[in-house]
Amino acid sequence: MSKAFEELQIKDDFMFSVIMRNPKFCKPFLERVLGMKISHIEYPGSQETIDLSAEAKSVRLDIYVEDEEEAVYNIEMQATTNRNLPKRTRYYQGMIDLNILEKGKDYKDLKKSFVIFVCVFDLFGEGRHIYTFENRCIQNPDLGLGDDTAKIILNTKGTMDDVTPELKRLLDFIDGKAPEDEFTRKLDEAVQSARKNEKWRLDYMTLQMHYQEKYEQGIEQGIEQEKRQSVMRMIEDGDLPLEKIALYSGLTLEQVSELEKEFQPA
Repeated sequence: MSKAFEELQIKDDFMFSVIMRNPKFCKPFLERVLGMKISHIEYPGSQETIDLSAEAKSVRLDIYVEDEEEAVYNIEMQATTNRNLPKRTRYYQGMIDLNILEKGKDYKDLKKSFVIFVCVFDLFGEGRHIYTFENRCIQNPDLGLGDDTAKIILNTKGTMDDVTPELKRLLDFIDGKAPEDEFTRKLDEAVQSARKNEKWRLDYMTLQMHYQEKYEQGIEQGIEQEKRQSVMRMIEDGDLPLEKIALYSGLTLEQVSELEKEFQPA
């Protein structure tokens, strides 16, 4: 079964989205990750509410904000592995750029952008708390491309002494440890408060119903081929962790993992 709303933690993507839609939490979060002060952030109107559409192929950005320097930040919570995350960062980056260009701007007006994935696992296995990627020349690593893009993978399971104490305490809190400073205590209070919000509870329940209906529509005839196709569609959409797809489909996690290996995005 899906996790009950009262049990959601900040590492659950729905709760993370709810909390980070408040600038008093999102701004200091970004400041700790980037190691710099940000005087102001704002949320574009189209991103103010949680997208409940379960049919669209278009990407749903968990958190999308802009700052006073016209940089944009996309923050995503990732609680499960085997989601082809490096390619997902590339896809999200492309969607952000297309969204800017569709507003009539020239490519020269593309804003500096950061795609930030918060992972509760070590994607690369090096023990780092933070992995930052920029486009650089292979022949001369000191030569940057200068395309103003960065992809940051945070790891709550890091073991190195490679980040500030403030960021370490934040990552520890996301990983499930008790809050250890004022900011993480405020985050903890916000989570407790959010669990009592009836509107967000309804939004969460509605989202879970959409996911369930999406699967049931694909397998209602009980045909194995249709079941396989339905699972492949859920893998393609990328909205659900493999564990939840296995739960909805009745397949084992190993079977779903095998289908994921067969799936090749168009």
